[in-house]
Parts: sequence; C-alpha cells; structure tokens
Amino acid sequence: MKIGTVTGSVWATRKASCLMGQTFLLVDTGGEELVAADQVGAGAGDRVLLATGTVAARYCMDAPIDAAVVAILDQDKG
Repeated sequence: MKIGTVTGSVWATRKASCLMGQTFLLVDTGGEELVAADQVGAGAGDRVLLATGTVAARYCMDAPIDAAVVAILDQDKG
C-alpha cells in the first residue's frame, strides 16, 4: 500500500467495458505519479491510501488496474 496526494483526474471517453463508470485519479506518491481507480470519491488535494498490484485488481472485481484509491486519510504521520 502507498500514501499519496490526488493531483487531478484522467478522462477517457472510450474504455474497456469492465471500466465503465469508473473514475480515475492522478495520485502523487512523492516518488512517482500513478493513475488510480477511485473507490471512495476522493478529490484534488486529498491525501489517500492506495492499494496496488493484484490487490487493487481484486478489490475492483478483477478489472485491469494497477492502483486503487481505497481510503481518504484524515491524518497520516508522513
């Protein structure tokens, strides 16, 4: 899992049917910028918790994703 800050969103007018209705966010983790499937309604400036890899795909019903926003953080020690 990673912690990051939402910096924006990604729009796609055409995408795989398993991704229909899915919102994608740009998340800066400090060392890299990731595109993550939003599962909690996060917005720009929010500090978020990311699930990555196969955990993210399983969380999103085996959709072909590498990262998913699974929590908006109220506070972190970072």
